[in-house]
Amino acid sequence: MKKGIGVIWLLIVVVFSSCGDKRRYHDEAKEQEVSLYPAQIKEIVKFQQNLNKTFKDPNLSPLPDRFRKDFDGLDFFKPDTQFIVQGILKRTPNAIPFMMPTNTERFSEETVYGIIEFRLQNKAYSLEVYQNVQLRDSIGFRDYLFLPFLDKTNGVESYEGGRYLDLSIPEGDAITLDFNKAYNPYCVYNKKYSCPIVPKENYLNTEIKAGVKRFDKTNK
Repeated sequence: MKKGIGVIWLLIVVVFSSCGDKRRYHDEAKEQEVSLYPAQIKEIVKFQQNLNKTFKDPNLSPLPDRFRKDFDGLDFFKPDTQFIVQGILKRTPNAIPFMMPTNTERFSEETVYGIIEFRLQNKAYSLEVYQNVQLRDSIGFRDYLFLPFLDKTNGVESYEGGRYLDLSIPEGDAITLDFNKAYNPYCVYNKKYSCPIVPKENYLNTEIKAGVKRFDKTNK
């Protein structure tokens, strides 16, 4: 079951007790054109449109009012199906919970739910995927997995601290990673949010030119 980015982050912010409560390739005006795209591209564009709607909504947006009032859309890499990969999830049921640091003094209690192994551009990679100890006992979030990652675009085309992916626990071992749905931590947009810091174990030694790009406040 897929989760809405805004809903997930509102709950995560409460769990972490933070101070607050996942280009112009497209925008909402082009929504009618989505039906012309192949299915995978259509899904990516819909994700982008929904994320932009969240950022425009004063009740859900992480943007301070001074940025939201002139907000006309996030910057995205162009949708690219080569960054939709099929992985194998190797579960780690005996993993011990640990405290993942955030950009504030707070910590997020996580467990390594498993290791996802996949191939991208004919090279093998692996990433740890996490399950929040508190969220896993919350109705509607029991199958939610958190995948933060770093890559070689960080600090250049994408946010220097890395990006996040939201996943769901699959029934079997096969799991799909769509890096076109990678998004920035909310603390990129507003200091009131407490965001987990991407573990160094999740560095990908390649460029992931997909998903949300860095946020340039000077242009917002």
